[in-house]
Amino acid sequence: MPTAMVPLADGVEEMEAVIIIDVLRRAEWEIVSVGLKSGPVTASRGVVLVPDKVWHEVDPATFDWLILPGGLPGTQRMIADQRVLQALQTHARAEKKIGAICAAPTVLHAAGLLRGQAITSHPSVAERLGDTRRSNDRVVIDGNYITSQGPGTAFEFALALVTAENGSAKADELAQSMICAKN
Repeated sequence: MPTAMVPLADGVEEMEAVIIIDVLRRAEWEIVSVGLKSGPVTASRGVVLVPDKVWHEVDPATFDWLILPGGLPGTQRMIADQRVLQALQTHARAEKKIGAICAAPTVLHAAGLLRGQAITSHPSVAERLGDTRRSNDRVVIDGNYITSQGPGTAFEFALALVTAENGSAKADELAQSMICAKN
């Protein structure tokens, strides 16, 4: 069973966080949502989310995947948190998989991970991504990185994660059961 850590910071994009967590749990992944601080997380539109764990209770290196939802205030908080940047760097050095949607590729950029990578992001943060091969595709896969554009691409993003780990048959089965389009 694949394992994934999904960091949650105040200002996270709630649709992305919930869709990612839900779809991956449907795929029978072990998903742990992790708050950067103790207590509930207030998402970008005021939805209150309760993380499974707090950062100090987990070891990010034990997860197969690190998957970052977007939301500009949330991603700014992740950029400001050295634990997040260090976890991403450790994960990248171990050649483990990393997913980022919407503004979250800016966190990968802040961790120094995107030089030369093919990526996509929310158009509003594209100019902040430095030396990358920017695409306007809804989901981009390049090596161990999967990126996507925003709330409207969250299902496609989550299904791309499932495809990368479990194959297209599992992703197709999930898409069909959820009545969801799959790229």
